[in-house]
Amino acid sequence: MSFELRDHTADVAVEASGESLDAVVAAVADGMAAAMCDEVPTEGGDRFELTVAAESREALLFDYLDELIYERDVRVVLPVDNEAAVSDPSSDGGPDEWVLSGSARGVPLERVEARDLKAVTYSDMDLSETADGWHAYVVFDV
Repeated sequence: MSFELRDHTADVAVEASGESLDAVVAAVADGMAAAMCDEVPTEGGDRFELTVAAESREALLFDYLDELIYERDVRVVLPVDNEAAVSDPSSDGGPDEWVLSGSARGVPLERVEARDLKAVTYSDMDLSETADGWHAYVVFDV
């Protein structure tokens, strides 16, 4: 899994790839953390868990990233080392919605110099399967 920060007018974008949907979603979240902090700490902070549900893959990605921003503000941490497990509603016969169970390591913001990232946007969002795995492109309002 990997990600790159991209310039985007007055915003910042994260372009990510991964072998699986889980990997690309986690890579976008790691890219979001990198957009907020030049040097992401490799240790420190406690892991926290979160679960998000939505009606589509794109909405799930949006809601997941939005929840991480919320957790940043409430817990006063930078969510890093993100892990995500996405459940496809068509694969298990369960509820008719996508569900993400994830976790992140919350590095206290007092330990890093972090820039504010206001919100995730749907502007130019892409979440698609490719011949090599998955691709995502997400723009954040700064």
